[in-house]
Amino acid sequence: MTQRLEYKDASPKGFQAMLGLEMHARGSGLEHSLLELVKTRASQINGCAYCLDMHTKDARAAGETEQRLYVLPAWRETDFYTPRERAALAWTEAVTRLTNQEVPDEVYEEARRHFGEQEIVDLTLAIIAINGWNRLSIAFRAKAGTYQPPRHGK
Repeated sequence: MTQRLEYKDASPKGFQAMLGLEMHARGSGLEHSLLELVKTRASQINGCAYCLDMHTKDARAAGETEQRLYVLPAWRETDFYTPRERAALAWTEAVTRLTNQEVPDEVYEEARRHFGEQEIVDLTLAIIAINGWNRLSIAFRAKAGTYQPPRHGK
């Protein structure tokens, strides 16, 4: 597929607004590994190749295992994820899909067992951010495969 346009160049202020939300999520205190799992799972649901390429690379660069990334679509079927991660993944799926325009109470209650009030809001903002990035990348056909994670400590 041919990329339609470079959205960050076409609307620098809009891109900066999205980046502001992203930076808030990154600086929220939520674990980097958790955020990468959430971003990857939402991107799988939305079918965003560019974001999947980016976030699986970022997750691996941060120490995530291949095994956990490979089975992420079937996370419920394994014991590879912590209870906190499982709650975040269920919350991610519910907020991303919004089945019948609602997030089930049991998913919320499980998330609240593992996340404080600010954490659940920040987790939700991270989910909103990745869903927004997915939609931008899909709509404008961002080219997947060229992303390289930043090198830390070099």
